[in-house]
Amino acid sequence: MKNSALYAAIDLGSNSFHMLVVNEVAGASRTLAKIKRKVRLAAGLQEDGSLDHAAMERGWDCLQLFAEQLQDVPAENIRIVGTATLRLASNIQVFLDQAHAILGHPIRIISGEEEAALIYEGVAWTSSGTGRRLAIDIGGASTELVIGEGTSALLLNSLDMGCVTWLKRYFNDGNLSETNFEQAIAAARQVLVPNASAYLKLGWQGCIGASGTIQAIQEIMINLGEDERITLPKLQALKNAAIDCKTLAQLHLPGLKAERVSVFPSGLAILIALFDMLAIDDMVLAGGALREGLMYGMLGQHQDRDARVRSLDSLMDRYQLDRTQGERVRNTALLAFKQVNERQPLEDASDDILGWAAMMYELGLCIEYKRAPEHGAYILSHIDLPGFTVAQKQLLAALLLNQRDDFQLAALEQQSATSYEQAILLTRLLRISIILCLRRTKGTVPDFHVSAQGIELTLTLPPNWSQTHHLRASELQQEAQRQTELGWPLVIKQGEE
Repeated sequence: MKNSALYAAIDLGSNSFHMLVVNEVAGASRTLAKIKRKVRLAAGLQEDGSLDHAAMERGWDCLQLFAEQLQDVPAENIRIVGTATLRLASNIQVFLDQAHAILGHPIRIISGEEEAALIYEGVAWTSSGTGRRLAIDIGGASTELVIGEGTSALLLNSLDMGCVTWLKRYFNDGNLSETNFEQAIAAARQVLVPNASAYLKLGWQGCIGASGTIQAIQEIMINLGEDERITLPKLQALKNAAIDCKTLAQLHLPGLKAERVSVFPSGLAILIALFDMLAIDDMVLAGGALREGLMYGMLGQHQDRDARVRSLDSLMDRYQLDRTQGERVRNTALLAFKQVNERQPLEDASDDILGWAAMMYELGLCIEYKRAPEHGAYILSHIDLPGFTVAQKQLLAALLLNQRDDFQLAALEQQSATSYEQAILLTRLLRISIILCLRRTKGTVPDFHVSAQGIELTLTLPPNWSQTHHLRASELQQEAQRQTELGWPLVIKQGEE
């Protein structure tokens, strides 16, 4: 008997084949398997439009792996789609007939526009953001561009350029020369010319990338100690670093996986052209794309809330966190943040991260109390959190790790979501807020005010408060001593009657 709670989505891409298997548990999806194989299907496209037999064999071999997992999934819970290369191949029926025999399920070849729409659906489900967003997915043989708002795609196109096809055309000799890069970038610009003006006219507030190329770039930047935001100067620096390597065989960049080496320069060239032609300021990595769009379309879950809210709700239910206490600490921390921000403007979106950390600060208690901060940080570092970027998860984990006791500064230094100084400030405000909320009862958080003068924080409490709230007063004094000894003065005082 097949498990009706299992769902599978398979994406037969031009560069890689992907399979995602999830289990629906209490209204939320839990990822059970993510299987990815580099098939390089687009490399088998011949000049006459046919797909060579070697590429078909690579595809069939991969599908043999997927077929076993599909045996436990009900047919109505399976979606399998083919994209650009399978759209283009003139002898595609040969591939499809054998693929159907292997999988036992039909494969639907989707149009470029449908692919773009599904990619945006996956981005909308797994990534946070407000206003219009530009989503970009650089595949093996096509690049999808979508401007959407909320869960609706407003403008979408699928363009005939990809990291595998550009590899064949502009880096086939294996040389990473300035000439090869410039030819690849110029060609990508030409592909973009008919569409760029429409995207620029509609506009967007944020840009999200949803492909292996963009993931590889982010991983390189993090290994280089950069923050997660991709910018044109960073891309140009990566291009120069690749040119210095001279050939594909010698291409070694920190964090670049071996499986991505061959298509990295071509994907990078396309992305540089996109940044240039569309005047993109910066980009972050999406949490999902085509297969997630397929999956959540089957699950039929509502997307009327921010992806981070959905993730947080799922996490709190799974680990039975005290939502009321989390909200109490969050409200206290956000009030403290607002008070500091009035006199000393802070970085955008830092209050969001502080609020999420406050809601989840007791996560580690599901294991045990003594090392709860460490346990909570570990869970956050390793759990799926759709809507949160890798860097945001790093910062959240660092905040949970530093919620009490001695500071663990290495985690705050290593995160790349914000500056070290800002991470320290968020940690200090979180620790103060947790102490103020120790009573866990409505109406017990005192009227307080936090002000900042440079790195010095002053916490002002009601008159004579410490005379009737001995534990919290003692904890605050210990915290003030701990922060002050580390060079971040914290002054605790009480107002006048």
